[in-house]
Amino acid sequence: MDSSSLLNQSEWQQTLAGSHGKAALLFGRPEAEQKKLGYFHTLREICQQPWTWLRTSEQMIAARDSLQEHLEGIKNLVFTGSGSSEYAGDCVRLPVRNELGISVEVASGGALVMQGVKALPASRPGLLVSLARSGNSPESAGAVKILVDSDPNFRHLVVTCNEAGSLAKTWKHHKGTLVVALPPETNDESLVMTSSFTNLTLAARFLGLLGQPDVYRRLCALQSRVCQGLISTHFDTFGKIASRDFRRAVFLGSGTRHAASREASLKMLEMTSGRIPTIAESYLGLRHGPMSFVHEDTLIVCQLSCDPATRAYELDLLSELNRKKLGLSTVVIGEDVPDSVPRIADEVIQCSGLAELGDDEGAIVFVVVAQLLAFFRCLEEGLRPDSPSEGGVIHRVVESFPLHTVT
Repeated sequence: MDSSSLLNQSEWQQTLAGSHGKAALLFGRPEAEQKKLGYFHTLREICQQPWTWLRTSEQMIAARDSLQEHLEGIKNLVFTGSGSSEYAGDCVRLPVRNELGISVEVASGGALVMQGVKALPASRPGLLVSLARSGNSPESAGAVKILVDSDPNFRHLVVTCNEAGSLAKTWKHHKGTLVVALPPETNDESLVMTSSFTNLTLAARFLGLLGQPDVYRRLCALQSRVCQGLISTHFDTFGKIASRDFRRAVFLGSGTRHAASREASLKMLEMTSGRIPTIAESYLGLRHGPMSFVHEDTLIVCQLSCDPATRAYELDLLSELNRKKLGLSTVVIGEDVPDSVPRIADEVIQCSGLAELGDDEGAIVFVVVAQLLAFFRCLEEGLRPDSPSEGGVIHRVVESFPLHTVT
């Protein structure tokens, strides 16, 4: 980040500490104590996101010519990644598909490693877009190698937060492969992906707007402002919600926000070391079997659509949950949320700017809400957000495993 951005971020953290008791406590401790308590990296990586998004947008725009050449003539595009990286592609799949006018799909790194070319669309030429934080997981480099060896008509684009990772270094100079490295501060040091997830999502989003760089720049700037406003207004609120006596959580979203709910659900699961079981569902999907997951100890977290027709379906579902007295409480994120929606125990996060962003582009805000809820719940559970996995069950980079030949 340039010096002015760093100054702004530092000033904003001071403003947070001046207006929110939890921010004052967390940021007010000496750095050494924050690291000892295990939240130093995660807290900053969540709060730095409005600034990193501006850096990432400029980085992607700078690579525009190479990206346009790489996408020329493709008949389909496939986003791939593992875990959060897979969900990042899913968060932009619909708008990118509509803008490019071609098939846009998401395939997990594991599916590509296990199924090879069979996991890809049939038409050629195609483009595989690998999204990765470190680029050091077995699937990351393995999936690209399998497909490079078996299908020369599939091009490859690597978008990574780590230019020194195996994925970037291995394929940087390979014909038919383009590597774009995001700013180094997006390469989270925390176990869980926060800043890396949202920046990979915004980087992937540019692929649908290559012909409109100014539109993309304005979009990222608006998302940055909305996110900054969300955190500066509701920081302590997230801590209050996380302190409630819930033992499981449901994350709901429609369309692109359903993809975001998958990442939101994963954040709570990871950062509580599995102590809080979670599911992600669409509003209408919950009406079926998954509604059986909603018990009296369940927190329901949802983002309301700005589209009137979609919102009507969502409000119907919330009314049904209220009528059946399901769940401990509901957290509703939206703009102009009707007063009739919340119950006494519910919380409404009014987020100015969501309507201007629209449903597709506002999905990223849902993820930031989930990151903060998971961060505070991690602290409530007595865990360390920078390394919340008890007994080292999961790691920042997935442990190595053998790659078997796909025929």
